[in-house]
Amino acid sequence: MSDSKRVKRPQLHLTAFMRPVSLHTGAWRYPGAYPDANFNFNHIKSFIQKLEAAKFDAFFMADHLAVLNMPVEALKRSHTVTSFEPFTLLSALSVVTEKIGLAATASTTYDEPYHIARRFASLDHLSNGRAAWNIVTTGNPESAKNFGLEDHVEHSSRYKRAREFYDVVTGLWDSFADDAFIWDQESGVYFDPEKMHVLNHKGDDLKVKGPLNIARPVQGWPVIVQAGQSDPGRQLAAETAEAVFCSPRDLEAAKALYADIKGRAIAVGRDPNHLKILPAAFIVVGDSFEDAQAKRLKLDSLVHYDSAIASLSIALGTDASKYDPDGPLPTDIPETNASKTSQASVIRLAAKEKLTVRQLAQRLGGYSGLAFVGTPESIADEMGTWLAEEGADGFTIALPFLPQGLDDVADRLVPELQRRGLFRKEYEGTTLREHLGLPRPKNRFFE
Repeated sequence: MSDSKRVKRPQLHLTAFMRPVSLHTGAWRYPGAYPDANFNFNHIKSFIQKLEAAKFDAFFMADHLAVLNMPVEALKRSHTVTSFEPFTLLSALSVVTEKIGLAATASTTYDEPYHIARRFASLDHLSNGRAAWNIVTTGNPESAKNFGLEDHVEHSSRYKRAREFYDVVTGLWDSFADDAFIWDQESGVYFDPEKMHVLNHKGDDLKVKGPLNIARPVQGWPVIVQAGQSDPGRQLAAETAEAVFCSPRDLEAAKALYADIKGRAIAVGRDPNHLKILPAAFIVVGDSFEDAQAKRLKLDSLVHYDSAIASLSIALGTDASKYDPDGPLPTDIPETNASKTSQASVIRLAAKEKLTVRQLAQRLGGYSGLAFVGTPESIADEMGTWLAEEGADGFTIALPFLPQGLDDVADRLVPELQRRGLFRKEYEGTTLREHLGLPRPKNRFFE
């Protein structure tokens, strides 16, 4: 077969979840780990440069708008208590990197569309087209109290606002035609006012005049990432997202989620190839399976029970310390206004593995999501299977501890994926859209 007729084999997309730098509660205590890694710019700079050298698609900066609501005894053990504000950090990282994408979380519940549009447009220009917006509706009830509210905004209202918020932000990004700025020094004309659009949005939840006071982003729009898994979240992803950060527990659940979201995208007239499903995957690499398991057991052993029970309480949306630690999880967990997906996942885990409250808390206190634990070869096998069976288009990698956990992925796992043709050896473009194989959106107001 000639090269011109050769079908290109699908490859994985890899992003790194980096806020906190490890999702595992015990990560900062692991032998050789940097305890201040979550709030040390020099460390984070070295991490992103390592990821870029490994040709990762993006550095994904999640965010919290409140210190997590947990007892002081548990809070004092948590490395999530402090972190850089995403836009400040990613703006700084944009000047010490060249190709890797820069994804930031920004809430549609506790911010305004004009702020979000302006910040992401700025980041996209600063990075020459590498920005991505992770749209979230903010699930932590404590956030409300930092924004003048006593109670969390109701679940369905958050998603309704998010959908309108997306329309406003993308409309603001289209305020100027790509060629609106003439910069004609001879005539004195800076831009063509005929190529500026005033949005004048007046909706159910939002009222924004516009235009945005920044030129159209390099990518047209920064890449849209979405993380919800509830029914409203899946629909929002199908209508708006170009990458989906999700947390299926196994391949079968992932395949169902993949088919559902891509099916919804098709139903609203979108190309499913323009929506990448990137499940979170906790990666622990060892010389053998036993070696990798020993690393994880050591990591889990560093989680204090106070932190563990607090994590369970947050996931359930209710105080779990009132339950018998050595008994089963009660069946009458109240429904809350926090994340419904999180609560349902924890209840299923407890039932499936017959865990006591203590065991469940310790699992959640460390990291309870999808994990690939093994050798570079065995992990590459699993990732290849997920790609081939349409459980994922790639993964959002959660690192166990840093720097060694990152070195294991970049220096051992990535070369194995490259050897198998499952991951790029070089970037083929310069923007995040090019890395992900996504088209540049047309301006809705100008041809």
